[in-house]
Amino acid sequence: MKYGLNDRPGWAAMALYGLQWAVVSLPNVVIMGVVVGRLHFTEVGDQVFYLQKLLGVSALAALAQIFLGHRLPLVVGPAAILLVGLTASLSSGLPALYTSIMIGGAAVALVAGLGLLGRLRALFTPRIVSVILLLIAATLTPTILNLALGGAERPAFHLAFTLGLAILMAVINQVLPGVWKSLTLLFGLAGGGLVYYLLTPLPDFPDFAPAAHQSLGLPALDFQAGTAVAFLFCMLALIINELGSIESIGQMLRADDLPGRVRRGVLTGGLANMAAGAVGVLGPVSYSLSAGVIAATGCAARLTLAPAGLGLLACAFFPEAVYVFSRIPGAVMAALLLYLMAGQLASGLMMLTASRGAAHFAGALTVGLPLMMGLLVAFAPAAVFAEAPPYIRPLAANGFVVGTAAVLFLEHVLFRKK
Repeated sequence: MKYGLNDRPGWAAMALYGLQWAVVSLPNVVIMGVVVGRLHFTEVGDQVFYLQKLLGVSALAALAQIFLGHRLPLVVGPAAILLVGLTASLSSGLPALYTSIMIGGAAVALVAGLGLLGRLRALFTPRIVSVILLLIAATLTPTILNLALGGAERPAFHLAFTLGLAILMAVINQVLPGVWKSLTLLFGLAGGGLVYYLLTPLPDFPDFAPAAHQSLGLPALDFQAGTAVAFLFCMLALIINELGSIESIGQMLRADDLPGRVRRGVLTGGLANMAAGAVGVLGPVSYSLSAGVIAATGCAARLTLAPAGLGLLACAFFPEAVYVFSRIPGAVMAALLLYLMAGQLASGLMMLTASRGAAHFAGALTVGLPLMMGLLVAFAPAAVFAEAPPYIRPLAANGFVVGTAAVLFLEHVLFRKK
């Protein structure tokens, strides 16, 4: 290893490694920000402002983790699981959605602060964690499909473009050596957008005007019990993601006091989600993709992520630059999200295979039935849940919540080992 965890590279090396981490971090923030911005707002200025806030929150969360939290070289960005919860509960309204993220963040911080992570971890067997990873990918499929086809005049072309670009990114990831693999999303983002506009008539881009009457914080708090409980389920998955990322990198680098790093990292992540909910954006989580970058470059110095965090924070203050990101075509965004969720699905299958979680019929059914139930709910028309009571609707209409509840019942009640 060229630079260890607590080493301080020179200014030139710090700048180069910081640029590398910024390039790796940016696509994840842009993808989630553009997708959610378009779900919430029709005005371009509002979409840009949302992405600005998300860039700022992600950058500050990354800096907090580097210096106060887990203190490991981990990329931080918006959590995909919160996108699942958000798309399933859009009808609740923005104040209720982000109030629920605030509540969920407070719950995560409380669990870590009270030292309850060990008890919570005992609840999540490898099979349950595998199913949760599979459910996140599966229940985002309707969102990916809507991105690819929403408002498209040539749906067959747009679907083919989405699938083709996702396959091309898999090829690029296979062909590129070392650290270049981590740039696959960036190549897909830039190259995919360029090819798309070469193959289709260039649209009339709306004139950019800063968002009017847009405040930094939520206009009001709105507690809705059903929505809050749905996001608490999502926060369980977020804790699993945070735990896995911290422990994998910590063990890879043989970091000292790993239990303390885990506790501080999850606590910081919970507080960051509270802050994200307060300003009305998706909450952050640590990504485990850092392992490949560290292995390829030989640099594990956590301080090299500081320039990247500061760069993303600076970017948030230039709305004209953020506007360029907001104009990425829907088919390209769908392809990028499809590629990311395919990786999520692969991780779940790898864990399931390694733990022999489907080696017998009861175990396989514990995987298959919740996954099918989650998919059915995710693709069910909204009218199906119209007659459900308001406090039940956000839970019943959320495929991830239904699937998670089902796998917990099957694993710990019906098929519980005596």
